[in-house]
Amino acid sequence: MLFHMLAEEPIQFFRIVAIVIISITLHELGHGLAALSQGDNTPRKTGHLTLNPLVHMGWESIVFLCVAGIAWGQMPVNPSKFRSAKFSNILVSAAGPMVNLALGILCIALMKLLVVSDATEIFSINFLHLAAQINLMLFLFNLLPIPPLDGFHVFSELFPFLKPLDDGRCGLFGLMILLLIPDFNAGLAAIADLIIKALSGM
Repeated sequence: MLFHMLAEEPIQFFRIVAIVIISITLHELGHGLAALSQGDNTPRKTGHLTLNPLVHMGWESIVFLCVAGIAWGQMPVNPSKFRSAKFSNILVSAAGPMVNLALGILCIALMKLLVVSDATEIFSINFLHLAAQINLMLFLFNLLPIPPLDGFHVFSELFPFLKPLDDGRCGLFGLMILLLIPDFNAGLAAIADLIIKALSGM
């Protein structure tokens, strides 16, 4: 439970909450802008082209994040308005995780820049490392081919035989099993750290 960290490591708690909220908000905006580029104006009509995290996450998600360390967001889109049923769906679905990947790489680049410029006393390397780690974990998690994650929509377009598995109950059951595995988050974090080490050389 993330809430336990509030008493023991309050600064780390607020860092994680802030990074996750910003990352999910930008993730959802990525979906929305991609949908807009593919001819779907639903994100604009519903008021979701905003930086307001409450619009994308809602109070429930933010509270659940603070208590349990789990959060979610949503971006309403209408695939029937996409220019291409296949390509547009892949692009829009992949846009969110790619935003997280880009944010992770940006944080890694800033880490390297701080070390080279010897400005580590001015800015926090640990904060940037945490931001990179969280965004890379979000990238990896969301690309898992499990409904309703973005990865399922990408892979089901590439491998149509997966489409019958697009069942909300089935997907939620699969996600619950994953999240109940004690080492699942630790595994994602370890992979993220390997990527950070490989790209930063640190």
